[in-house]
Amino acid sequence: MAYHDPGSADPLSLSGVIPPTVTAFRDDEAVDYDRTAAHARFVVDRGVHGVFPLGTNGEFPLLSDSERDRVIEAVVDEVGGEVPVIAGVGAPSTHRTVAHAEHAERVGADGVVVVTPYYYPLEGDAAVEHYRAVAEAVSLPVYVYHIPGRTGNALSLETFDEIADLDAVAGMKDSSKDVPWLLQAADVHPELTYLVGSDALLVTGLQAGCSGAVSAVANAVPELVVELYEAYDDGDVDRARDLQRTVFAVRDAFKSGGSYMAGVKSALQLREFDVGPLRSPLRRMDEDELATLRDELEDLELLSS
Repeated sequence: MAYHDPGSADPLSLSGVIPPTVTAFRDDEAVDYDRTAAHARFVVDRGVHGVFPLGTNGEFPLLSDSERDRVIEAVVDEVGGEVPVIAGVGAPSTHRTVAHAEHAERVGADGVVVVTPYYYPLEGDAAVEHYRAVAEAVSLPVYVYHIPGRTGNALSLETFDEIADLDAVAGMKDSSKDVPWLLQAADVHPELTYLVGSDALLVTGLQAGCSGAVSAVANAVPELVVELYEAYDDGDVDRARDLQRTVFAVRDAFKSGGSYMAGVKSALQLREFDVGPLRSPLRRMDEDELATLRDELEDLELLSS
């Protein structure tokens, strides 16, 4: 019996491992929609419990509006109906965020993930009204995406309290790495679903009351993170902690050159599932970095297809 259940206000009852799936590119950096959909298939076939296209790993800030829409369409067409597809729809403006959310609903996404608006400083009342506008525009469940290290805008507990009271808000993906903040948010609003958004805190997040994880490592080695989640769900916390140590090692390997996201795509390449480069100005690993990554992942016995 799971003892970290989804929130009662979440109609999707999200739990388990939900990778923030990648956007594949051709060598000229044009979006490869077929390969993007195939990556969603790759992780679903390896046991994940949902997919989150157009998160950070999906490189959403580097895509045009039309590209973003087509990515959601491709992923829904490929795995919709098999697992929940929660579509990333966030943008700096409320206008664009609402438009992306409406499109996601039209094409069959199961929920929308709304990152806190970024670039401009955002005060609490404006954040509440932003989420209210999205919640009123669609009939899908809305999941708050809290990642202040990337957006520059942290939500106070008081502001989150107001957002959580919006009828359509079903949960949160928390990538703040602020465990006391997460504990307090979940204590005040246990009716919501919480997803831990840092691979460094998978077990910690589950222990804090999260029902699942949005894991970048699961984009490349979904089997590892699914095994960790299932061990924890079965009550084998010691096994889950052992697997968390392996996840730590994978994170370090991904960071050995370029960026964490370059590590994810390079690991997929090494698993013979090439999703192409990152879109500029992000870069892929060079040959030396890729060789180092190969050695580290081989030592961890993680390069089986």
